[in-house]
Amino acid sequence: MIIRNDFQPPLWLTNPHAQTLLANLIHPPPPRITRERLTLNDGDEIELAHGTAEGSDRVLILHGLEGSLRSPYAARILNRLNAAGIPASFLFFRGCNGRTNRLARSYHSGDTGDLRQVIEHLKKTGMRRLALIGYSLGGNVTLKYLGEAPPDPAVACAAAVSTPLQLDACARRMERGFSRLYQRELLGRLKRKLAAKGELLRATGLDIDPQVLHSFVAFDDAYTAPAHGFDSAAHYYRVSSSRQYLRGIDRPTLILHARDDPFMTPEVLPAEHELSPAIRFELSEHGGHVGFIAGHGPLRLLPRYWLETRLLDWLQDQGFSP
Repeated sequence: MIIRNDFQPPLWLTNPHAQTLLANLIHPPPPRITRERLTLNDGDEIELAHGTAEGSDRVLILHGLEGSLRSPYAARILNRLNAAGIPASFLFFRGCNGRTNRLARSYHSGDTGDLRQVIEHLKKTGMRRLALIGYSLGGNVTLKYLGEAPPDPAVACAAAVSTPLQLDACARRMERGFSRLYQRELLGRLKRKLAAKGELLRATGLDIDPQVLHSFVAFDDAYTAPAHGFDSAAHYYRVSSSRQYLRGIDRPTLILHARDDPFMTPEVLPAEHELSPAIRFELSEHGGHVGFIAGHGPLRLLPRYWLETRLLDWLQDQGFSP
């Protein structure tokens, strides 16, 4: 089901880049957490951050490309979950916790194996029912996980925000106009990580000069594909894009998307027949990329964060409450 939600931006904040940038420039207080390192089956490590509430129901948050708890959207949702008394954990993808991960490989948009291991770990520590919230790349991982094979029975519901449902179209979009600035910033972070792994990469046969990689397609051809078992960037995009898995999702799933998302093009939007009956696809005209700053008060002039409120409402509708 594709519907239009009630999100409306302030009258002065309809530009998609303004929505995207403002939401990421205003940093909330750091959430209260405890950290836990988890060794994976291949010997690498990832880290979890756990909120303050305890209980057998839990929300697991998956961040976007090069995200962390320093990402304002991540801190905001974990602060709100802590305040609501809802148990929550935040998954740092490999190498995103401020430490270089141990292996030449890293994380990518279609990697659901680490998520499966984290869910198994949470079950062993007392979690009985789980809700997933994925942002951008983390949204793609979430939706692919839900649709590619039957998910773990403990997974009760999910939400995905600003998801690059068709990776090739999104990569091409980032090479045009103002969106090239987002690409340059994110690529800079990725290339610094490659440089730090230089000796490790060369030992595995990957001799890469990060400085010549000027687009996501070039980066994914040179590193993401060979390091993670794909033939090329095109093969990686084709296999990992979550749009093809939407029909197979059988858990209640909320997808939030803005038509003006500067990381996307209209071609990434699915048709009704591509969605399973379990999906509620809420499409707004404005909101940017993980922005969704709404307006309220007289003439909708005052800004407020809409996204976290909508996600908490969804969780409570699915029975996740203190």
